[in-house]
Amino acid sequence: MKYLFLIASLSLSVSLFAQTKVVKKVATKSNNFGVTYSLPQTSLIVNIEVTKVACKAGPYYRYAEKYLGAKDVVTEDKVYYELGKINLINKGLPDADNTYVIEFKSGTVAPYVYLTEEGLLCTVNAEYAPVESELETVKKQQAAAVKVADVSVFSEELLMAGSITKEAEVAAKQIYRIRESRMNILTGESDHLPPDGEAMKLVIQQLEEQEKALTTLFTGICSEETSYYDITIIPHDDLEKEVLFRFSPLLGIVAADDLGGTPVYMNLRAIGRAPAPDIKEEAKKEKAMKGIIYNVPGKAAVEITMNKSALFKGEVQVTQFGSRESLAPVMFEDKKAPVKVYFYPETGAIKQIIQ
Repeated sequence: MKYLFLIASLSLSVSLFAQTKVVKKVATKSNNFGVTYSLPQTSLIVNIEVTKVACKAGPYYRYAEKYLGAKDVVTEDKVYYELGKINLINKGLPDADNTYVIEFKSGTVAPYVYLTEEGLLCTVNAEYAPVESELETVKKQQAAAVKVADVSVFSEELLMAGSITKEAEVAAKQIYRIRESRMNILTGESDHLPPDGEAMKLVIQQLEEQEKALTTLFTGICSEETSYYDITIIPHDDLEKEVLFRFSPLLGIVAADDLGGTPVYMNLRAIGRAPAPDIKEEAKKEKAMKGIIYNVPGKAAVEITMNKSALFKGEVQVTQFGSRESLAPVMFEDKKAPVKVYFYPETGAIKQIIQ
């Protein structure tokens, strides 16, 4: 299969996406001095931000220009969607076809490895503290997103005005009174100044909130609700104008085959691919590889577009476009100074070797 397609709405709860956990595995006689691990295959997570905007017209929108001089107002209730930022995140998935056993000799000094919970290799003979993954970072940023609140305020005078025209006139007068009060406090001309700086700050804030709430009765208010979606692609070859999803300003994200939305395409092209091996030579290489098998990832250029405009453009490492190599067992037989190896769990590539 060329790729895997998955789309799902995400919650903004960080607890649903906990930090990566790792497990220490010690090679002992009980496990024949061997630890099983998997190499990862690359999955690319396309993380999409979509904002639902709900606009509600104010009851006095017809009087906005007359009383406030405001021209940019909401004149009817409506809901629409905006396509926001797109992130492309590299996440390694255990490859069942590439599972190996690290075999240590019984004389090796306290050999151990760190694996992720999924069995991906992190270190050999070295302590490992998990770092926040790219996907975890994105989810935390999304959880901190601020929502716009709908606030409104009605005074007794306003509620008893009797007609919509009179209500608008009373509301406008309240707005101008609030502005005058704020200016008098700021210039020190008020007969009842706040006792200190903190009190003044609080009073000014309350006046601004009242003014904003009254102003929305004329201009209307638009509240925003942001959602996030993930599409996971497992590439095994180049992709040309692959439809990831479709987007509609009226419906938001819709399925790739829903013609009610504009298609969003992905182009993926290998720019660093290992040469295609000869079948016989590959078999010999696999048989000869011993010790610790690791990935040497390839690289791909990725572009995501809609209406010929680029939404994302960048490069990613793809293990499926690379090759596998091995570290010789003799490297780990020094009893006095065992070699330490650090790996990138998401790609299975070597990060650092310390001898």
